[in-house]
Amino acid sequence: MTREPQGKQRRHSPKGTSRREEILVAAMRRFATDGYQNAAIGDVARDVGLSLPGLLHHYPTKVDLLLAVLEKRDHDGVLAVGHLPDDVGSFLSGLVQVCRTNVEIAEVVRAFAVLNGESLTKDHPATNWFIERSRQLQKEIGGIFEQAVLEGCIRADVNGPALATELIAVMDGLQTLWLRDPDRFDMVNALQLYVDRLARDIEVTSKKS
Repeated sequence: MTREPQGKQRRHSPKGTSRREEILVAAMRRFATDGYQNAAIGDVARDVGLSLPGLLHHYPTKVDLLLAVLEKRDHDGVLAVGHLPDDVGSFLSGLVQVCRTNVEIAEVVRAFAVLNGESLTKDHPATNWFIERSRQLQKEIGGIFEQAVLEGCIRADVNGPALATELIAVMDGLQTLWLRDPDRFDMVNALQLYVDRLARDIEVTSKKS
C-alpha cells in the first residue's frame, strides 16, 4: 500500500474521499469491460462527471488508478491478506462465505480476474502486485494449516504450503467457471462440497485407548 511521507500526509475532505470512491468504482467497471490495457482514463473521468485534469488531481497516472483499484478490492474483500482466521474450521467456513459474497459483486470479481490475467503479460504494471499478493496468501494460508498440525488439530502429515496452493488453485478455477457461465454453475455449492471433503480428509483420527 502506498503511504505518504511522515509529516506530509494530506488530509482528505469527506467530499474528496467520496469522489475518489466514485472514481475507483467507475475504473473497476471499465477494467472489467475493457481490461486495463484498453480502458481509457478519459472514459473513467466522463463516467463520474469529471474532466481529465479533474481525475488526474486524485490519481495522477493510470498506474496510480490501477493500484488504487487493486488495493480497494483487497481491502474490501473477505479474504484480505492479514485478516484470515487463525483456526482451520473458521478459515474453511470463511472460504465459502467469500464465494457467497462474490456472487453478489460479480462485476468487481470480474474486474479483478481480468486484471489478474492481464498481469501475466510482459511489463504489466500490476505484475508485481499480484505476485506479492499470491506469495503472501500462500504463506498466510499455509501457516494456518502448519499451526493446526502443531496443535494436533489436523493430521500430522498435512503439508501446509502444498494445501495452501491447492486451495488457491481450486478457488481461482471455480471462480473462472462461474464467471464464464454464472447462470448454470453454482460456485458456492461446488466449493462447499470441496471444503467438506477436505475437512474430512485432514481431520485428526480418533486416538485408540
